Amino acid sequence: MEKKKSSNLLRNILKYGLPVALSVCLCIYLYSKIDVNVIIDEIRNCNYMWIAIALVVSIFSHIFRAMRWSIQLDALDIHTPLPPLVWSIFGTYAVNLLAPRLGEIWRTGYIAKRQDAKFTTVFGSMVCDRLADTATVLLLTIITFFIARQAFIAFGEKYPETYQGILNMLHSPWLWGVAVVGILLVVWLFTTKSTNKWVVSVRQAVKNLWNGFAVVATMPHKGKWLLLTVAVWGCYFFQLYLAYFAFSFTADLGIVCAIVAFVLSSISMGIPSNGGLGPWHLAIIFALGIYGVEYNRAAAFATIVWGSQTCLLVILGLYAFISIALDKKHAAPAVKDIIN
Repeated sequence: MEKKKSSNLLRNILKYGLPVALSVCLCIYLYSKIDVNVIIDEIRNCNYMWIAIALVVSIFSHIFRAMRWSIQLDALDIHTPLPPLVWSIFGTYAVNLLAPRLGEIWRTGYIAKRQDAKFTTVFGSMVCDRLADTATVLLLTIITFFIARQAFIAFGEKYPETYQGILNMLHSPWLWGVAVVGILLVVWLFTTKSTNKWVVSVRQAVKNLWNGFAVVATMPHKGKWLLLTVAVWGCYFFQLYLAYFAFSFTADLGIVCAIVAFVLSSISMGIPSNGGLGPWHLAIIFALGIYGVEYNRAAAFATIVWGSQTCLLVILGLYAFISIALDKKHAAPAVKDIIN
């Protein structure tokens, strides 16, 4: 029993402690080079009307995401009213501030319990939801590479170790070996006739997961789903672009600079950290630096924009948790239960 507790403790430390440590280290690195007086000046001079408009657009991105997820769930016969889905999205981003990806597990558990659905099926639909985001980021990266190639060349020149590290990872035999083993394991699970309880339960879980993931290929309203995907990411972009007009040093940089900053910051969100704290800032600072924005001012931009968005996520999260508590059919899992 003690050994199991120690193992769980170590797992939780690695799972939730490392992202916090990464965020802290990146913030120390980031702010050790910053003139705080410049940030204070920009906080005073910032046009918060544009920040407020950007935050309104941000709210719509969450609503559109809930609407998109609703199409997938309906195809799985998990008919959920829109308000709980919106609450689940609000809550997801708030919980992700505590630990990366924890929000996705939380919203899956909430919807699965509320609708009396299988967790793995709902989880599969959520994975598909996130993979759609990954595909969108990849597509945007390719497009941006062609319209702002010099920005990516500058990135590779400034961070050659990072660039080479990515290439080494993609060429690693370990990565492809693990992928092959995983595929063979899945094939074995579905071809074996074993009646072992563990094999049967894992096979059923994988099947439910796949059903939730693959529903996007057969579900109705694919056109609406794609349109909502464009709406979600359009909101993400415009909430950043609108923030450009809140500062004198970014207002005239143009839409291409905003696209570069948007793509690099979106890629940075793949790094496990609390709400993008650290990686997102560095990506924005680097992108603005390419277009001539001085480091301190770029840091002020990143700090104010990220800070305002984070405050909004906390407010929306509180609203979501209160709404769920008042919902007659609420069944939200506690965050501590997810961690444990």
